[in-house]
Amino acid sequence: MSDNNTQVVPADDEVKVNLSTKDLSEEDRKMLASIFRRSFSVFMMYAGAARAGADGFIHALMPAINRFYDTPEKRQEAMVRHSSWYNITQNVGTLCMGLVASMERENAEHPDDFDTESINAIKASLMGPMSGIGDAIFWGVLRVIAAAVGIAVGSTGSILGPILFLLIYNVPSILCRWWMTVLGYKLGTSFITKMYSSGIMDLVTKCASILGLLMIGAMTASFVQFQTILAVPVQGSDPIAIQTYLDAIFKGIVPLGLTMGCLGLMKKNVNVVWIIIGLMVLGMCLGIFGIC
Repeated sequence: MSDNNTQVVPADDEVKVNLSTKDLSEEDRKMLASIFRRSFSVFMMYAGAARAGADGFIHALMPAINRFYDTPEKRQEAMVRHSSWYNITQNVGTLCMGLVASMERENAEHPDDFDTESINAIKASLMGPMSGIGDAIFWGVLRVIAAAVGIAVGSTGSILGPILFLLIYNVPSILCRWWMTVLGYKLGTSFITKMYSSGIMDLVTKCASILGLLMIGAMTASFVQFQTILAVPVQGSDPIAIQTYLDAIFKGIVPLGLTMGCLGLMKKNVNVVWIIIGLMVLGMCLGIFGIC
């Protein structure tokens, strides 16, 4: 963990945010160090496609939750708040963790003035941009360079090949994790109040809601599939494929209808487990009878 003096200068020159921890309290440093260590297991606790790394995010944020909230009820509210879908490239995801930790602190200190919906809004708005940056740098560039060096050295029979690969990839990754944790926390403590007073937070919340709806629509189109093999035989001609006409009417109309049906059942408080079992039974019946 390094006290780098790199600075990020915001629009207001009166406030400067750097990556040093010297100006933080001992309690802040211990909390950030704990969040940093826990961030390595964020996707080891994968909560399925519906919530992705939510459990790992909660585990990483527990030092902040336990510190800022003094009652089990408030801690439970915070944990439930972060049980929503989370997926950011691990190498840069700690920026979100540090930022959310600072927002939880603000909420604990000013519960009457703070809108907790903005916390998840910030998380949602960071997922796309941060993952794009993290994937491009660490998966697309740094990993390829590390692998090239490791293979070149390892092909000579030297044990340094895999060691160099691990060092070249992991050292920058670990440093970035720590710096992003500190930067996120300092950005939050410096700018949360100003974002509220200027109205930027309301804009971010609205944009994040729109982004969330777009993501849900994209996930529905990508992951919910229905292709029927039913066809109407026509004497003296090729059979008419039902799927062709479904696509002509509205491409993806059956997956959309299925998704909306599940949403309707959830709004009626039908247990999610029963909905999953129902989908499994429906899929098996459609397969057995050769419908899809």
